[in-house]
Amino acid sequence: MSRPRIVIVGAGFAGYRTARTLSRLTRHQADITVLNPTDYFLYLPLLPQVAAGILEPRRVSVSLSGTLPHVRLVLGEADGIDLDGRTVHYTGPEGEEGTLPYDRLVLAAGSVNKLLPVPGVAEHAHGFRGLPEALYLRDHVTRQIELAAATDDRAECAARCTFVVVGAGYTGTEVAAHGAMYTDAQVRKHPMRTGMRPRWMLLDVAPRVMPEMDERLSRTAERVLRQRGVDVRMGTSVKEATHDGVVLTDGTTVATRTLVWCVGVRPDPLVESLGLPMERGRLLVDPHLQVPGRPEVFACGDVAAVPDLDQPGQYTPMTAQHAWRHGKVCAHNVVASLGRGQRRAYRHRDLGFVVDLGGAKAAANPLGLPMSGPAAGAVTRGYHLAAMPGNRVRVAADWLLDAVLPRQAVQLGLVRSWSVPLESSSPEVARVPGRPGKDAGGTGEPARSPSTGEQPAANRHGGRPDGEQPKAPPDGDLEKARPDGDLETAPPDGDLEKAPPDGDPEKTSPDGDPEKARPVGEPARNQPGGESAKAQPGGEPARNQPGGEPARNQPGGEPAKRQPGGEPAKNQPHGGAAKKGPSGSPRASGRPRRAVEAAGAQRPARGGSAKPGKTPRGAGAGTGGKRPTASSGPSRAAGPPAEPGPEPPAHQPPPGPDIAPGPVRRTDGRGAEGDS
Repeated sequence: MSRPRIVIVGAGFAGYRTARTLSRLTRHQADITVLNPTDYFLYLPLLPQVAAGILEPRRVSVSLSGTLPHVRLVLGEADGIDLDGRTVHYTGPEGEEGTLPYDRLVLAAGSVNKLLPVPGVAEHAHGFRGLPEALYLRDHVTRQIELAAATDDRAECAARCTFVVVGAGYTGTEVAAHGAMYTDAQVRKHPMRTGMRPRWMLLDVAPRVMPEMDERLSRTAERVLRQRGVDVRMGTSVKEATHDGVVLTDGTTVATRTLVWCVGVRPDPLVESLGLPMERGRLLVDPHLQVPGRPEVFACGDVAAVPDLDQPGQYTPMTAQHAWRHGKVCAHNVVASLGRGQRRAYRHRDLGFVVDLGGAKAAANPLGLPMSGPAAGAVTRGYHLAAMPGNRVRVAADWLLDAVLPRQAVQLGLVRSWSVPLESSSPEVARVPGRPGKDAGGTGEPARSPSTGEQPAANRHGGRPDGEQPKAPPDGDLEKARPDGDLETAPPDGDLEKAPPDGDPEKTSPDGDPEKARPVGEPARNQPGGESAKAQPGGEPARNQPGGEPARNQPGGEPAKRQPGGEPAKNQPHGGAAKKGPSGSPRASGRPRRAVEAAGAQRPARGGSAKPGKTPRGAGAGTGGKRPTASSGPSRAAGPPAEPGPEPPAHQPPPGPDIAPGPVRRTDGRGAEGDS
């Protein structure tokens, strides 16, 4: 008889506990596979301490392969589930696709950020659900304080020193409490030149802080926040978010550069595609965590609506405490479905909650006993050490060091703003350039503002949601972005010259007659002797012309800049100037840049002869890569040497915004055209 195949989708609190318990119960008699985007289990309750610089990121990351013996780890994100075919389709971190067959399936995909229809929030806010978001927030807050300390503008300093946290639940309260301590410590070392201090705001439409918890915990947490200077505003939320600030529901406008979205979470969208009964986005299961009608499918954690047997008609809330317990019961029931042991119904007993407010302050009610102050802080950290499945000694060591040493406030720059969009369906994975998958953000990092180091509002999350690049305006003067990362300059009419089958476009003389194609690397002919060519980048005079430097790829010089494939300048009128576009800027009349050349592999070397190993005719007797001396004389193919001519004309146009200031950097593996 073949070994049963058990596939677990997700390695959060529920998935990790299920895998660890199954590894112990099956006694190596089943093939257990965990499908997860990362190779670690994230202990989410300590994530605010990572953003505040108390803990290092690896302290809250527990290795899956190191702590789950006899469990196979597959890195990837589930794209779809075939319930009838009993297979899970996934996409790996490098774009590879795969399929996992199963006999038993456990859905524990977790949750993602909850979005509300508030204008501007998706573009300007960041969530707090994964390690990349915590690292970004730490760098961002540090950068804002440093920029505010360096400016003399009070308005700019006030905006950079204001941090708005939306959502006064468990996560938002801890982020505001730890963040206020972190920024106060920075200001003590580097006071503001304007005399201002950081300001933290905590907003929520609820009537009190942490409304889902005991009222005594709420009062304790709010008191600590107000003592640290946090502006707590209940019954208020964000009406609109912009690049320069937020508009609140009470009509107040707050200038800020930081908006942290901690409103809540929603189940992973994966379960919505199964076509099974749902309850507010969660998959309905019975008290044994099985999906009705699908006895081989189990669900636990935030994606499962588990009936609360102690409160009929209610479902267990989406908390880490319940997810951890779901995993244990689910593992026992999976093994029972394979013929070993008895099924268990999920029942829970509330052990209380703990909220770490930073330093020696905390709010806790273990077993219903309300506590505050240092005693609550000791209970809170003791609970976290006991609940963590690993790294306990390292976490305790970091806490000890934080108590006796100052925190290190530095920007690592590991995560960019566009890498952690709020609407991401995988907050545990940072978006990277060219990464395949549902959150791919294009092929490069968006442009950043030189004053703030941030992307413009339209580019913060990698451009448009669909990844499409904006099209060039009708005049065609701007360079268009090619899919392969190359740039192509369009003429004013927007039509590009088409290349003939041999890969070299037609070359047209000023009178309209096509010239014969020259071999690549042959020196240019008919260069004007007294006029400066205007088809050079930025309107500079052509090199080797009077009043300029020697032209590249001319006799005794280097290849001309901005010429396709390193070829010399072509199609210059005899003694005339290059044509100008509608905007008045000069436009090269040579062939356009092509993204991919069919004969690229057989193309001769730029600036040299078509025969490999031969020295170009105009290269003289010098060695390769060196300019020949003046005694080598002009090349036979270059004609008579140029006579000294007048300086460039006074009407030479200045560099315009529609002309690239140099050779274009290519990303298709070949060197930039025009490079020497």
